[in-house]
Amino acid sequence: MQRISISGPRIRRFSVTSVSSSPVSIHVNVADHRMLNQILGSCKISSNPKCVLQTHAQIVKLGYGRYPSLVASMVSAYRQCNLSYSERRLLLRFLLRAPGLVNTNLLIENLMKVGEYGMARKVFRKMTDRDLLSWNLMISGNVKNCQYEDALRIFRKMFSSDLKPDKFTFASALASCARLGDLHHAKWVHRIMIDAGIELNPILSSALVDVYAKCGDIEASKEIFNSVQRNDVSIWNSMINGLATHGLASDAVTVFSEMAVENVSPDSITFLGLYTACSHCGLLKEGKEDFDLMSRRYLIQPKLEHYGAMVDLLCRAGMLQDAYDMIASMPVEPDIVIWRSLLSSSRTYKNSELGEIAVNNISRLRSGDYVLLSNIYSSTKRWESAEKVRELMKNKGVRKTKGKSWVELGGAIHRFKAGDSSHPEMKAIYRVLEGLIQKTKLEGFVPDTDLVLMDVSEEEKEENLRYHSEKIALAYGILKSSPGSNVRIHKNLRICCDCHSWIKSVSKLLNRVVIVRDLIRFHRFEDGSCSCRDYW
Repeated sequence: MQRISISGPRIRRFSVTSVSSSPVSIHVNVADHRMLNQILGSCKISSNPKCVLQTHAQIVKLGYGRYPSLVASMVSAYRQCNLSYSERRLLLRFLLRAPGLVNTNLLIENLMKVGEYGMARKVFRKMTDRDLLSWNLMISGNVKNCQYEDALRIFRKMFSSDLKPDKFTFASALASCARLGDLHHAKWVHRIMIDAGIELNPILSSALVDVYAKCGDIEASKEIFNSVQRNDVSIWNSMINGLATHGLASDAVTVFSEMAVENVSPDSITFLGLYTACSHCGLLKEGKEDFDLMSRRYLIQPKLEHYGAMVDLLCRAGMLQDAYDMIASMPVEPDIVIWRSLLSSSRTYKNSELGEIAVNNISRLRSGDYVLLSNIYSSTKRWESAEKVRELMKNKGVRKTKGKSWVELGGAIHRFKAGDSSHPEMKAIYRVLEGLIQKTKLEGFVPDTDLVLMDVSEEEKEENLRYHSEKIALAYGILKSSPGSNVRIHKNLRICCDCHSWIKSVSKLLNRVVIVRDLIRFHRFEDGSCSCRDYW
């Protein structure tokens, strides 16, 4: 146990209890509220309600009871300790004292910083007076806490007030659209910007290039890029990264070469985008050359993320041993992302030895790590080892991450999971799906049952593949859209080979363009082929 003590010239010595291996005493000046924040953080980590109550009492004695950052930290600590009554009472007392607009804005900002976006919304709703900063803090705070739909909802609500959004408001709104892949709302926000006469700066120009790329409209992204002032490297980085996620490596390299012509120096992010582009297209030679170019010509020393991108490039190209050798020789400690790249490719190329090495180096295994290792064993017919991994997952209470896909139609986002039955139009959706499956089979499509890594019959394997979330989302997109229009789908995981092949068949069968954004990149399916050229 750890006794954290604080004292000062005007306060009596007191201590709070948290979890640690050895005693420590911390002496702080009365005015050092940052130390009090740290102590509250320790209380929160240890989920110690006594610690929070003692610290709260001392904060009040010191006269810091109305300091917004400390109030936010106390709210977060109380929530962690399941003391919701104390949490609500603390906020109510703060607001009843009429803290003023500045302090209330500071409270919202600090609540967002500690992840208490729900409480920030409650404070915002109780505000009788709001300024532009209040709205911007709520919108940007929701974005930072991954509450993208709520950010857009607040952005829409802002128009019922007398305040007009500024550049910061639009940057946050565009970021929400980009994360959601919501092209409909991205166009809406962009149109409002134009109508409001908002002058573009590097942040907004970059955000526009980024949002259209992430929403699947790379042509619109290019148009924006070619029409704005491009003297800031961030705009070039957005374009290169956008092209990379769409698998347009040659275009990314061309944009990079144009930077020198326009006297814009690349930075470390620029090269990350280049490596990603090379990785998605298997351009091993070009990727290695760019890695050397970064330090030799531009004097940019590789960081962990650059080594990670190179490891990913080697892994995707099937050069697993070279990737492992690079990991072993790196001057920095490899992180979980690098080991997961090796693990994922070990599954693709059925290398159980390197897969086991990768797993042993991942300190906190997630469900996907267990699943990948189990799949490696299954793909090499090591059923007993695969079963042991699944049993380990069961014993540890680890659940497999469910595949989810969503499609945006008419300004609304429709979400589906594998084998879904929750949508109100499910019967019609499955009717369309079954019809597409039968028609594609007649055209020669064969389900890839090798992907079902279980020791079961072929019929059972085929049934397992039938209702993946992206297939259901595509069926709904076709059901609700007009013939010839594009269908855009987003998926939280990497698209599987069977769905990839099936969507290629559907694109040819219906003469439709289908754009899928999975965890890794964009796939544009058209006339029976994909923009990734089956390399992802």
